[in-house]
Amino acid sequence: MPTLELTDEQVLQLVRQLPPERQRVALLALAAGATQQREQRMKYAEEQLRRVCVERGLDWDKMSEADRDALVDDLVHEDRPCGQ
Repeated sequence: MPTLELTDEQVLQLVRQLPPERQRVALLALAAGATQQREQRMKYAEEQLRRVCVERGLDWDKMSEADRDALVDDLVHEDRPCGQ
């Protein structure tokens, strides 16, 4: 089956031509895909955070939410001294 290439705007124009209920079905299908991708990204991120914890001698599962937040903050800002 040949593949049809459309711009984002063309896709939006096509969806807008659908009856409202079909637009809703399309939106829900897209949202379901986005949710699945988000869950995959979150799983990958947690795996990476666990790896960093092991490297630093920390236990992700025993850390409080505040400790986890502090770790992530340190990782995000590790290119600059703390407090800046």
